[in-house]
Amino acid sequence: MFSVDIGANPEKVNPNTSIGIDVGLNSCVTLSNGEQYDSPTYYRKSERSLAVQQKRLSKKKKGSVNRLKQKTKVAKVHRKIRNQRLDFNHKLSRVLVNKFDRIVFEDLNIKDMVKDHHLAKSIHDVAWGQLIQMAKSKAEEAGKYVELVNPYNTSQKCSSCGNIVKKSLAVRVHRCQECGLELDRDVNAAINIFDLCTVGTTDRACGVTDVGLGFEAGSHPF
Repeated sequence: MFSVDIGANPEKVNPNTSIGIDVGLNSCVTLSNGEQYDSPTYYRKSERSLAVQQKRLSKKKKGSVNRLKQKTKVAKVHRKIRNQRLDFNHKLSRVLVNKFDRIVFEDLNIKDMVKDHHLAKSIHDVAWGQLIQMAKSKAEEAGKYVELVNPYNTSQKCSSCGNIVKKSLAVRVHRCQECGLELDRDVNAAINIFDLCTVGTTDRACGVTDVGLGFEAGSHPF
């Protein structure tokens, strides 16, 4: 007879592969190796249907059976959006955890970001917080790691020379006048996020990892 401790923590793996991830609205996530995953737009795709159902609800008499039935229809649309988003983030977080031993995200203040009414719908659609939490949970189960780093200047800093290149959200290409680096702004940001994990973290073994392109932590081929 022997017993299995189901609650025991899994043995931590040696982090041989790491990745930096920039979350965004054009692409849901951009990886420091150049891979990108498109943002889901479940809410926006269902927005018209939701508006129709909500308009019908507003015309129903309060307290009536018909109003109760219509509230159920509105809730059904919301539930469909929520389930689609949940399924997407489950699958994406699984892909990331299966491919990489250490995943580095920005530590974003999402509550403050959704206060921008121009971006709120898109931010809710991609549900970055949900994705990160799912990745953390799956990584923990697999004995892997999820790191959260300070996002300050990750989108403005040149990942090659460190020069600050100011650009608005509308500018999608990073062009550095100092070193000549030119690449997708989100890839540049993802590399900066990755490098935040690798610098000064010898106790966490980040410095011995690669991101799937055959280059050592802290360097890149661009």
